[in-house]
Amino acid sequence: MIQATMFEAKTQLSELVKRAQRGEKIVLTSGRKKVPVAEIVALNPLKERVFDLFHHPDFEIPADFDELPEADLKAWRGEGK
Repeated sequence: MIQATMFEAKTQLSELVKRAQRGEKIVLTSGRKKVPVAEIVALNPLKERVFDLFHHPDFEIPADFDELPEADLKAWRGEGK
């Protein structure tokens, strides 16, 4: 949890909003005793994009993924049927 005074919130609002979008809890405080008075909450938190399909639990590479039927191999070689 991050606490920020009203002054800090005024000067660093953009950064605090970005942190809230990343899922961090931002609490605004007031007065010398820094009493919590408000919270900055992202409406739609940003989700981290993952492009690594090979570590996805539903993604498997079969052992024979690079094997072709004999007819296809002959076609690639330019051999007749």
